Amino acid sequence: MALDPYSVLGVPRTASEAEIKKAYRNKAKALHPDLHPDDNAKMEEFKRVSQAWDILGDKEKKAKFDRGEIDGDGNPAGFAGGYPGGGGGGFPGGGGARWQTRGGGNPFDGAQGDPFEDILGGMFGGGGRRRNPGPQKGRDIRYRVEISFEDAVAGARRRMTMADGTALDVNIPAGIDSGQTLRLKSQGQPSPNGGAPGDALLEVEVRPSNVWERDGKDLRMSVPISLKTAILGGSVEVKTPSGPVTLKVPAGSNTDATLRLRGKGVQTSTPGNLYAKLKIMLDDPADPGLRKWAEGKA
Repeated sequence: MALDPYSVLGVPRTASEAEIKKAYRNKAKALHPDLHPDDNAKMEEFKRVSQAWDILGDKEKKAKFDRGEIDGDGNPAGFAGGYPGGGGGGFPGGGGARWQTRGGGNPFDGAQGDPFEDILGGMFGGGGRRRNPGPQKGRDIRYRVEISFEDAVAGARRRMTMADGTALDVNIPAGIDSGQTLRLKSQGQPSPNGGAPGDALLEVEVRPSNVWERDGKDLRMSVPISLKTAILGGSVEVKTPSGPVTLKVPAGSNTDATLRLRGKGVQTSTPGNLYAKLKIMLDDPADPGLRKWAEGKA
């Protein structure tokens, strides 16, 4: 029996897109094979959760499922609304037979052919069955993956574990952002009749950073400096996604003055910049000498 994706994710049919996404994310994190490498039961449940997300995370598939056009496995569920003159779905006198097709459209347009075609051909002078359209591509599988801020900025190659336990090396392009999707060719479900496998679609979520903020291709951050450095100038070490660099602070700098580190932003073909906003911090606010200076007694 095909799964009910709403039951698998534990959400009602009235759930919003955000509620469905949150439920999938929580279950996928709890069941991920990296956390339970030897637990086959959790592996199978992770597969079911990923399959449910493949339906409910895709607006078109979700709409088809809600209308009863496909089942929880993504397979067409026969004529929507039932056979003309009959009661309910499927074929007259049948048990709601399902036909493997390529994601929607005419449910008889698949490799098994149209069971009414010979009859219609005889009535209208046709020549028998239509040409077999050939092998069908397997279904795509949709995943959600979380990557670090640094990997999104600089790009990386990371090994990720899929729902079936397969570990894949994934190229993360520099500049990718939350909500974008990476496609892994032929890493989806196998074809039901000898065609090419489907693809794996990795929807990316970038973990926020507590050091930098992204502004398009540029990065922004705050850099604390001492009062002495602000007055006399000097050098401070600044952390960038590619490693620490030395930032020269001009004499007479003030809080909120912004200095630019060229090419230290997002590492696309034309790299962005890193903008460092200065924040004056007192080394020792209770320093007696500093107090005398402020009172004009030094």
